[in-house]
Amino acid sequence: MSRTRTLVAFLGLAAVWGSAFLATDVALGFVPPAFLAAVRFDIAAVLLFAFTVARGDRFIPTARGEWKPILAGGVFSIGAHHALLFSGQVYIPGSVASVLLGIIPLATPTLTRLTSTRERLTPIGAVGLTLGFLGLVVIANPNPENLLSSNLVGAVLVLGSALAFALGAVFTHDSETGMSLLAVQAWMMLIGAITLHVTSAALPWESAADATWTATALVATGYLAVVAGAGGFLLYFWLLDRIGPIEVSLLEYVIPLFAALAEFVFLRRVPTATTVAGFALIFAGFVLFKREAIRGELRRAVDGRSARTGDN
Repeated sequence: MSRTRTLVAFLGLAAVWGSAFLATDVALGFVPPAFLAAVRFDIAAVLLFAFTVARGDRFIPTARGEWKPILAGGVFSIGAHHALLFSGQVYIPGSVASVLLGIIPLATPTLTRLTSTRERLTPIGAVGLTLGFLGLVVIANPNPENLLSSNLVGAVLVLGSALAFALGAVFTHDSETGMSLLAVQAWMMLIGAITLHVTSAALPWESAADATWTATALVATGYLAVVAGAGGFLLYFWLLDRIGPIEVSLLEYVIPLFAALAEFVFLRRVPTATTVAGFALIFAGFVLFKREAIRGELRRAVDGRSARTGDN
């Protein structure tokens, strides 16, 4: 029963975060990208802080070290990541952006290896990383005669968002805190929202005054903030606690399926052959890059099943 509940939660989160790309596409028709992201995390941060207080968790950082993951995660994984992601979605569909973000499970350990003297990139890992990069090139489909095409600009912005998210993960790696993950995430969203408001105000081509808060914009933004934001992260932490980081990282390869499904149902938009081919290359690169971790997870799953069978 617990495995069924976990599977339902996994697919439910993938569906929520996958459909969030369509909601973003809709909201961007009315609200500038950085300002949209800022409002999303304003609301999500308030909700997560309220939930943290309701649970009785400590939510005030008391040590200097507890600010490190908050600031790094807030500025990079929330702020820079979503500013670039939402800006990229101005140029390319959300389903394509969701596929490009599949590079995150490859980029994060790669950056960790580059900043660590203890970890080295193996030849097979290098092949996996190369396949992932080729997948990005296939999706971007650069035209030498027009290197500033909207498709390429959007792909570069989304790739930048993936790297920003990965940098946030690297900078918070090995951080120790006595606060709950929920409290830390609430602070990250608050710092991210502040970063996004500053970014929105600083960008010469964007103004909060340009936002048109129609009913459609409010519904789409509410979905992003409440369902995909606060609700999605609560479900994410529930899954992280039960199945671990390796299996949770597979979300990045299920989310695009739901993103494409949402676009097909509501917009009748079918994924292009280059998007599908790029997705296949990125996923193959992930499998090669993380083969040892995946093998270890499969071994533990088999051993656990055998132990339960023996007990019966």
